[in-house]
Amino acid sequence: MSRITLDEAAALLKQHDRFKILTHTYPDGDTLGCAYALCYALRKLGKQANIAVDGKLPSKFGYLAESYEEQDFAHEYVVSVDVAAASLLGESVMEGVERIDLCIDHHGSNSLEADNVYVDSSAAAAAEIIYQLLEPLGVELDENIAGGIYTGISTDTGCFCYTNTTPRTHRIAAAVMPYCDWQQINYINFVIKSRAKIKIERMLLETMEFYAGGQCAIVYTTVAMCEALGAGDDEMEGLASIPRQIEGVKMGITMREKAGGVFKISVRTNDGIDAAEFCKKFGGGGHPAASGCSVEGDLGTVKRMMIDAAEEYLR
Repeated sequence: MSRITLDEAAALLKQHDRFKILTHTYPDGDTLGCAYALCYALRKLGKQANIAVDGKLPSKFGYLAESYEEQDFAHEYVVSVDVAAASLLGESVMEGVERIDLCIDHHGSNSLEADNVYVDSSAAAAAEIIYQLLEPLGVELDENIAGGIYTGISTDTGCFCYTNTTPRTHRIAAAVMPYCDWQQINYINFVIKSRAKIKIERMLLETMEFYAGGQCAIVYTTVAMCEALGAGDDEMEGLASIPRQIEGVKMGITMREKAGGVFKISVRTNDGIDAAEFCKKFGGGGHPAASGCSVEGDLGTVKRMMIDAAEEYLR
């Protein structure tokens, strides 16, 4: 594995012609925005590129794929975007993949095995890196590329409200805004909600409990809850930010039950509490204020594990 520079990453992309771009499981706006922006950029260079998504593309991000059609070719170069660890790559995404040639990411905890790795942990979103690659690649912005970059940046910063937002984040967003319908992107991702999402948020709030003297708030959803309300992946987006919005809460833990007896844990923190360090205890990672992991077990067992770990961590 070789740690490389941005220019070296661009050079590798120029050298190859048939790409498969990998996204992480439970795909969010950053991994998808990066994948589509990079795919459109490579195609502008006359190269072939396809995107691998675990399961179906979440319907709310359908606008990213309006100009996308799968191309028929055998890939010869594999690029992952916004993927911090091998555990975040679904089986369907890895179909036909023997190795990852280039990893592009912004997670300081990145542990993904790849021949070449470019990580910029100062980037608020991996989409910032995709923007920075455009110049050395010699690709000009257009609506499709700009839409992907803006989606990645805006969703990974909570529409520029999270502490990972930097002056560079705003400069890049300002650069792409004239090329895309950023108002519609914001409306889709931060304003409009389905009735099912409103119902799941209400049910989620009813599960909220406080620990560590009120410093930790824990909420959860189960498969049964989601099935009863008709809530799918689209409705789950953004739920992790709810617990830490409560006054006095330094650590918000959202537990989402998945099929097969596994809980996807999302941790969001305030006041300098390191979410990545907390999640590392359970084999996960991410950013200082936003991290995650997966834990096997039933609701009671996993919840107890989170409570005990949070109370010890916040002591």
